[in-house]
Amino acid sequence: MKFIKRLKPYATEHPLIRVGPNFDGGYLLPDDLGGIRSCYSPGVGGSSSFELDLAKRGIRSYMADASVNGPAAQHPLFSFEKKFLGTQDSADYTTLASWVNRYTPTDYNLILQMDIEGGEYPVIDSTPEEVFSKFRIMNIEFHYLHFIWNRKNLDSINVFFDKLLKNFTVVHLHPNNYEGGFVKDGINIPPVLEITFLRNDRIKQKSPAQVFPHPLDSDNGPHVTHFPLPAEWYRD
Repeated sequence: MKFIKRLKPYATEHPLIRVGPNFDGGYLLPDDLGGIRSCYSPGVGGSSSFELDLAKRGIRSYMADASVNGPAAQHPLFSFEKKFLGTQDSADYTTLASWVNRYTPTDYNLILQMDIEGGEYPVIDSTPEEVFSKFRIMNIEFHYLHFIWNRKNLDSINVFFDKLLKNFTVVHLHPNNYEGGFVKDGINIPPVLEITFLRNDRIKQKSPAQVFPHPLDSDNGPHVTHFPLPAEWYRD
């Protein structure tokens, strides 16, 4: 429960907006996109609707995924690398640090949208805090959260969040309903959770977020059982 309370979401002076489509591929971000010119989006998959929506706002998307040959759609503001995001640079992998430094080394107003199927943990562990500080907004899909019932796993994941929560505030939580929930001892843990972060220097006031699902929330899978955020993740 201490870990869950660390992820308590807050409402800020920046209301949430939906970027991308309803259902899978769309995410809630704080309406603080002014001045943002670039998004880094590892894990392309079969949809580029999120990046297309950003492109309408004049935001370039740098995408990387070795499992596909390119984004699902084409746009002049799309840049693609056929590489996975990883912990070292090689023919098939790029680190987040080197990727960002290749294209936007001096920009401190970036977006990170990362869904890399469990690879987020080694990437977070190996990425310097200075690199994360370049992102104004981050949306990261975290996998295997039900494993925190193991003390060793809980200790490890707390270290990852120590790094992120040092300079960021959680502004939204959204469970992926494809995975449902994992209940033990009366505590419901979403195995896959989309977490939106806003850098602390962008926040002047905040209060605990109380309304879940958010009116703009949409299930990832429209034909899968609805799974709202369990109350213990946002209520005291």
